[in-house]
Amino acid sequence: MRRDSGSGVTERDEQFHDFVVGRRPRLLHTATLLTAGDTHLAEDLVQAALTKLYVAWPAFRRASNPDAYVRRVLVNALIDERRRVWRRREKPMAELPDVAGAADTDGVGDAVQQALRDLPPRMRAAVVFRYFYDLGVAETADALNCSEGNVKSQTARGLERLRAALDSAQPTFLSSQGATR
Repeated sequence: MRRDSGSGVTERDEQFHDFVVGRRPRLLHTATLLTAGDTHLAEDLVQAALTKLYVAWPAFRRASNPDAYVRRVLVNALIDERRRVWRRREKPMAELPDVAGAADTDGVGDAVQQALRDLPPRMRAAVVFRYFYDLGVAETADALNCSEGNVKSQTARGLERLRAALDSAQPTFLSSQGATR
């Protein structure tokens, strides 16, 4: 399988490299949505997912739906990350003032990011896959490795919680703009 015995680069390495070059921006965007705008955690998730994907490259190449395979790897990486002991002790802080500015996640405002951040990871993933990526119930169930009924209930509860969070955030936004409700 080696292409050039002197360089040590295999055909697998070349295929994986081409995949990463072509797909990393999209993976990072998905991970940023799954982490509700936490770009540092999104980078970590993409790195963990790519590491797992490299190890499982032959299985990935045989997958009938590579996009679904990658989505599942990202969600599993997010769930694994949330289970880490050190993560539970970490206390999130407000953004540091010397940061140049957080990038908006393709038009997803701060209120939406905060509302997404408040959802549990699997519920957030269901909402992101269904409404940001317009996946069907079956595709989302496949990505989350759960039943279609679970996707429907997680999505319904997630939308309900998002609506409530955004409704409560709206008066604050309007008063900061000088408008009354």
